[in-house]
Amino acid sequence: MVKNVIIIGGGVIGLSIARELHKRGVRDITLVEQGICGTEASWAAAGMLGPQVEADELGSFFRLCSRSRDLYPHLSAALLDETGVDIELDRSGTLSVAFTESEMETLVGRFQKQSDAGLAVEMMSRSEILRVEPSISGDVVGGLYFTGDWQVENRRLLLALRRYAELNGVSICENTSVRALIFDGKSVVGVETDEGAIHADLTIAATGAWTSLIKFRRAELPIRVEPVRGQIVAYQPNEKVLRHIVYSPRGYVVPRADCRILAGSTAEFAGFDRSTTIDAAENLQRVAAEIVPALADQTIVDQWAGLRPFTIDGLPIIGEVGDTDDFLIATAHYRNGVLLAPVTAEIIAERVTIGKIDPAFADFRVDRFERSFAFSN
Repeated sequence: MVKNVIIIGGGVIGLSIARELHKRGVRDITLVEQGICGTEASWAAAGMLGPQVEADELGSFFRLCSRSRDLYPHLSAALLDETGVDIELDRSGTLSVAFTESEMETLVGRFQKQSDAGLAVEMMSRSEILRVEPSISGDVVGGLYFTGDWQVENRRLLLALRRYAELNGVSICENTSVRALIFDGKSVVGVETDEGAIHADLTIAATGAWTSLIKFRRAELPIRVEPVRGQIVAYQPNEKVLRHIVYSPRGYVVPRADCRILAGSTAEFAGFDRSTTIDAAENLQRVAAEIVPALADQTIVDQWAGLRPFTIDGLPIIGEVGDTDDFLIATAHYRNGVLLAPVTAEIIAERVTIGKIDPAFADFRVDRFERSFAFSN
């Protein structure tokens, strides 16, 4: 087993990897974060754990997402025991609704494919939807109910993971930017930061939208990871308006335990600009009001944006990079960082402690883009 590890990136992926490594016996872990841990894409998410609601294909990515979702009940209980923080795992389920016959046809196809595969999904009529969620628009035609698609309060999840790190001796270096990897031949032996060099047996990049900015000597990653801005607005009704997450083809609304309603989300190629826009707020207001008309009379109390890491095929990159055993990567989770954090941590931790990655996860290696990639000398 390696003696010491550097993790670049203090979002939900990096923090989850740190926890999983510590639980498997790695004791010298340094986490380097360019800002404050958990304040980027992970903080800006809506916390949905929904592999089924948008799934038309049931391949390796769907299986990865489902496996990770199924880890959350144990993770929630463990973090409460370890840190005293309740991450507010809500298992009420998710509704996907249609407002036109064409939209309903799409949902019927999804229902058929998933039910044939033995997955938990229920077809619901207009009257059944309005019975369980009276606030949904009367224009609803029908929908699906995914009992296994849940949500978590992502900011409390980040708080719990951060607290675990602090309680268990993980060294956290915040406001510290990594300029480049340090090489000894083809081996990565640490990182060069704006505060100086940090050396380790193993370096793990969990750098999200900033992955392509890391200098890999003369080599570059064979695929670009780009930031995609996602904006969300929040309402604060005086009472609980919804019990379930509700999807439509144009967006979603997410009820929180404190009665807030989140409405999202946009997908904008705006570089590293995290600012919010009036146009996005107005669009999200329309989406929210289409699903729940009562929200048309509510004032937006908050709006924020996060930068989600996206690569060309929309799939995460997890595992080895090039021809070195000293550098691993876990990035490009796009809209599924919170969902995929537990399984990503398991994959990386098994690679570190056992020395291999399950072949079932081969589709997510970086070398799917360029099999001949290797570090430059």
